[in-house]
Amino acid sequence: MNKPEISGDVIVIPSDAVYIATVDEFVEKKLDKAGVSKSVKADVAISVSEIVDNAIFHGNSGDVNKKVTVKIDIRKDEVEVVITDQGRGFDSDSIPNPVEKSNILKRVGRGIFIVRSLMDSVDFNFTSTGTRVVIKKRIKG
Repeated sequence: MNKPEISGDVIVIPSDAVYIATVDEFVEKKLDKAGVSKSVKADVAISVSEIVDNAIFHGNSGDVNKKVTVKIDIRKDEVEVVITDQGRGFDSDSIPNPVEKSNILKRVGRGIFIVRSLMDSVDFNFTSTGTRVVIKKRIKG
């Protein structure tokens, strides 16, 4: 795979940061088409970008031969996005809190914190074939 592939509500990209903007555009178009509010769109788009960035650099170690898959499901009352990579996973409970004094100046460790603060739920599932992250945001009237 050397370029993004889009099929319906799914985009698959090589593990290259150059494609994060393509994923962002894909997600935003889907949310616009569904008439999702600007604030929900912003929260979802930022969260997807953060998780995709982590999938590329941490999950797949920047290996362009590995892929990241993003599937968006927009329901009447909720947006669900599933991001999968081909990495080994990590202990999501061991991530240091970036707002604690000892971590405040560190350059890494903020992405998942940001996603957890913007989304209604964030779930990690680690398998032998990769990591699956499911993020959900309620759509308010």
